[in-house]
Amino acid sequence: MYENMVLGIANEAMYTILLVSAPVLGAALITGLLISILQATTQLQEMTLVFVPKIIIVFLVIIVCGPWMLNIVTSFTHDLLASIPTMVTI
Repeated sequence: MYENMVLGIANEAMYTILLVSAPVLGAALITGLLISILQATTQLQEMTLVFVPKIIIVFLVIIVCGPWMLNIVTSFTHDLLASIPTMVTI
């Protein structure tokens, strides 16, 4: 019984982590891919050309998707804390 609860919580936590991190990681991946294509076509190998746009895009995605991400994490935490009484057996 306890194993099912722990695995259910872990499963939901992993899903929440993937859901919240997907926009940021996707934006960074697409930005890095576009910059690497640009570097390959122009043969310009400057390291700061990769990091600065990625940082800017990641900050913009966090600003745009931040409230949604916070809502997802808050909902998971609320559901987890609300289910504590059902998990405790005397």
